[in-house]
Amino acid sequence: MNVNAGARLDRLPMSAFHRRIMWLIGIGMFFDGFDIYVASTVLGATLRSGFSTLGQNALFVSLTFLGMMLGSLGTGFLGDRFGRRFTYQVNLAIFGLASLGAALAPNMSVLIACRFLMGIGLGAENVVGYSTLTEFVPPRSRGRLQGLMAVFVVSGLPVAGLIGLLVIPWLGWRMMFVLGGIGALGVWYARKSLPESPRWLEAVGRHDDAEAILQRIEKEVAAQRPGVPLAPPAVNKPAPAPSGALGSLFVGAMLQRMIVGCVTLIVINTLLYGFITWLPTFFVHQGLSIARSFGYALVMSLGAPIGSAIGAFTADVWGRKPTIVGASLFAILFGAIYPFVSNPVLLPAVGLLLTIPIYVLVALLFAIYVPELFPTEVRLRASGICNTLGRGATIVTPFVVVALFGQYGIVGVLALMIGLLAIQIVVVAWLGVEPTGQRLEDLQPGGTLREGGVRADARVSPLK
Repeated sequence: MNVNAGARLDRLPMSAFHRRIMWLIGIGMFFDGFDIYVASTVLGATLRSGFSTLGQNALFVSLTFLGMMLGSLGTGFLGDRFGRRFTYQVNLAIFGLASLGAALAPNMSVLIACRFLMGIGLGAENVVGYSTLTEFVPPRSRGRLQGLMAVFVVSGLPVAGLIGLLVIPWLGWRMMFVLGGIGALGVWYARKSLPESPRWLEAVGRHDDAEAILQRIEKEVAAQRPGVPLAPPAVNKPAPAPSGALGSLFVGAMLQRMIVGCVTLIVINTLLYGFITWLPTFFVHQGLSIARSFGYALVMSLGAPIGSAIGAFTADVWGRKPTIVGASLFAILFGAIYPFVSNPVLLPAVGLLLTIPIYVLVALLFAIYVPELFPTEVRLRASGICNTLGRGATIVTPFVVVALFGQYGIVGVLALMIGLLAIQIVVVAWLGVEPTGQRLEDLQPGGTLREGGVRADARVSPLK
């Protein structure tokens, strides 16, 4: 039985169904971002009150990233085996319950243990949220809606800072975990109405379930356009089904895509956790007061939602590869200028111009490009491995940054970032495919991907 799930989903016009899917996944992604950034406000309060020590705070951060690594890896295998819906509900439950447990922690050791569990849920949400939305949205709008997911995530940065400023002095740091936990469990309940991905159901042979869900979706979309029939779905010769074996990800054209996914996520994670999160520290060491350093960092943090929004609204117009390469070049340009700026007005301005292309890359790489690289059968598994390596880079990044900053100052740190961006440009330009406007099924190795009437998989797959 050929359900033709991908073609039937891709021919649907944008509707309230797609917007509902986007909001339900997006709100969960917002709480993911909120809780990643909440650590900076909570740890200051626990340290000041004597609840924690500097060493315990460092362990708190380290185990967060370890949990996120394990969550990214584990959810890939669970999502491809048990489905997208099951996986995102499990990770939200883990995150929500662990957040409430953290709010009740009697000591720092228990808080650290709860944070490790929260990290597992956070890492899982990042993989399954982006990949699930990818499988529902038609090609012409996929970049925009996927990019908006990144806007949801990075909005957690200013929101966490503002809420922490208002809540912690009055209600204490525990309330931050209460808010995060209640929010996550609320999204968990709301997401019970989300359907399973018909693409995944068809890929694993559950054709009757896929057909039933597709008929409900088509009926809902058609009811919003009375008298206007749905366009007929495309009928393509199916590409050979990719092997579900783990080793199949590391041979031929799939190896090429794994290289692209791993390199880009290592680069963007290093930029975020090797430069952006260190900005207040850099400013203080350069002689600025703490107040001014945080003010400069706040101005530069505005580049997060601005850059993510630019990525979201241009990915479908400019194309994935040109946008990734262009944003990388702009980041290199302003990264080369930044160390030589000392004017108190120009410094945050140039910093903002540096931050914006970095967050364009956040939207393109985390939300849009990497999930598109892989076939439905292995999408979560492959994305999970790429995210795991990207998160793994954050474990060693602080030590490298400290060594470079101590020896060469900010010039040394930015030289590392520029070198990584240059590598990213080469890898994406040489090995990357261009998914813009393409059906997910046509992006599979051996599919019908075309650019200008030429088979793109023949042209861009030198390892195949």
